Amino acid sequence: MILLESHSVVIYTTLTDKAAKPSTLDVVFVDFDGVRFHLFTPEKKTVLQLSMNIRCWDELAAYGALDVLQREYGSMIMNTPEPEYNISLQIDLDQLPPNEEDRDALLKSISLIKRNVVAAPFELAFREQKQLESSGGSSGQLMQLHYRDEEAIYIQAASDRVTVIFSTVFREETDRIFGKLFLQEFVDARRPGIQNAPPSIQNAPQVLYSNRDPPLEIRDLPGLRHSEDIGYVTFVLFPRHFSKPDVSFNTISHIQLFRDYLHYHIKCCKAYMHSRMRHRVSEFQKVLNRAKTEVAVTDRKTVTGRTMMSR
Repeated sequence: MILLESHSVVIYTTLTDKAAKPSTLDVVFVDFDGVRFHLFTPEKKTVLQLSMNIRCWDELAAYGALDVLQREYGSMIMNTPEPEYNISLQIDLDQLPPNEEDRDALLKSISLIKRNVVAAPFELAFREQKQLESSGGSSGQLMQLHYRDEEAIYIQAASDRVTVIFSTVFREETDRIFGKLFLQEFVDARRPGIQNAPPSIQNAPQVLYSNRDPPLEIRDLPGLRHSEDIGYVTFVLFPRHFSKPDVSFNTISHIQLFRDYLHYHIKCCKAYMHSRMRHRVSEFQKVLNRAKTEVAVTDRKTVTGRTMMSR
């Protein structure tokens, strides 16, 4: 298994290579969740343009994605993005920091563009939670991110928590079984009395899983599916999970990767089981081949002297 990173490895490695040795470039690639990127040199070798298209851009923009991008990238943001893309950055390699550590940090920040865009509703929910806690309010707005076909992320702040709900579709029966087992482990991990559970697990967010029926927070939303192939995973984030800037950054980065990790582990488990099944079949074939008995062949002759072979 691989460790999924919050930043785009393609963007980071490409920018690092071009910063060391500028050359012409034109690359189009798609991330795990269908986000499309275009990285190319429009004119000069030392000037790169990075464009991104994300399915739920309109929803993200309504929750402050442009403010987050302006905070992170400033003058690199182009006034008019590339056609068919939502946001474009212009990266001048000649203007990169001379210090290697600062240059690497800037390139890593650029490769986090998708993470930073999707972070906007989470940051807004964290701010709303603090306001509700001080004012005594009950709950904030329910934010929806339809980032995939038939799947969405729902985020809502309350006075003492922030609730994040993932809806995910299992296309195959085996995926549904594996997914249910994995998600049930998330729920059971925080139960008291679990053997060999590290003490730090109690500080992790509370996880709830429901199949077919949506959680109460979104049950009244129109257009929700009620079928066996869809599941809902609820994360309950408490103030300790986003009270400090570094903790908040890690929380947002990790929770964004949940859906990708879930389906990635399902595929890895299926691949492992198929390899074990093929190995077991091969072993059975060897046993069967060794079990075949050799039939003795005897020669008999007729009265005329001809030889007859019988088995």
